[in-house]
Amino acid sequence: MRRTFLSVIALLSVLALVALPAGAADPKSYKIGTILAMTGAGAFYGKVMSQGAQLAMEELNAKGGVDGVKFELVVEDHKSGQPKEAVSAINKLANIDKVPFILTSYSSPTLAILPIANEHKVMLLNGGGVSPKLVNASPFLFHNRVLANYQALGVVERAKEQGLKKMAMLHWNDDAGNGVRDFIVPIWKKMGGTVVADEAHPVGATDFTTQIAKIKQAQPDFVAMWTWGKDLGIAIKQARDLGLNVPIKAVDYTPDAAKIAGPAIEGQEYVTDYFDPQGQDKWTRDFAAAYRKKYGEEPEIYAANYYEGVYILAELIRVAKKKGGDYWKGDRLRDALLEIRRFPSVYGGTVDFQEDGTSLKRVALFEVKDGKPAFKRFIDIKK
Repeated sequence: MRRTFLSVIALLSVLALVALPAGAADPKSYKIGTILAMTGAGAFYGKVMSQGAQLAMEELNAKGGVDGVKFELVVEDHKSGQPKEAVSAINKLANIDKVPFILTSYSSPTLAILPIANEHKVMLLNGGGVSPKLVNASPFLFHNRVLANYQALGVVERAKEQGLKKMAMLHWNDDAGNGVRDFIVPIWKKMGGTVVADEAHPVGATDFTTQIAKIKQAQPDFVAMWTWGKDLGIAIKQARDLGLNVPIKAVDYTPDAAKIAGPAIEGQEYVTDYFDPQGQDKWTRDFAAAYRKKYGEEPEIYAANYYEGVYILAELIRVAKKKGGDYWKGDRLRDALLEIRRFPSVYGGTVDFQEDGTSLKRVALFEVKDGKPAFKRFIDIKK
């Protein structure tokens, strides 16, 4: 009887061990995807975003990756905002490369890939797209940059502070530009302002004369440009060339745009993520020095966001792995982010993720002086 009892206990022990979740083997590498603007009008963004991500991976790999497993970057091109190209890219990344994590960019491409990301449980981290439509868009989508609706709030608050009443808008005719327009107009009207012109343009436009002529005729107190990259530089230059001399306020600045606009960009104010390569935070200075050494240029917010994104991923992997099981999966990485919430930011301070997928980071008002950003003050973004 005793022998039978012991046999039963032994069998139950074996069954219990079988029932426990087995620790999954590490992947050969942590292969992650990026879907960026590598060609087209926004190629500047793709260049600096990929450079930032690559630098972070090289730093982590030099230290052995995460527990000896190194990172591998797969770069795909949405050709400066083409949703169809983004869908093709995520189909490849999810079905062929089998990546559980993608660094995405631009608003329309990011929105286009959400159904596929949801289906395959691929976690997305966006450091570039800014449309308000990205808020709460998917349980797998998170943002480590402040979206443009909150930047636009800073713009109109600054305009009100200066006593400006009549706003004209020039904006991308896509999810980012239209989304900011739809978000900010009712707020501006509640603040006592009016909208005297609302002009849209396609992404990558090179001729703004028709839109600027209509804006000039409307006699605004200022122009709000919800547009990005080269488009912003071209629009500012053409506006000044055509005699539109009222203040221009924006939510973006790139060296590329400043070079195109030339002297016309002087004095332009804008509200965006605050990143100072010469900042007091040691990680900020170390990153900026390494970026300059590798690429021969100063890093800006987009390089910083994608560099930071890779370090966030590394921490997600560590946390997910400690819990055992098959940890190299999008839903496991997402769960780790929702558990941690707060991460060190290469801006200095922290990046704090919210329930709706957005994050809190430093945002500031800048003015262009001698073609370069000049910090004016921090903006209090309240969500």
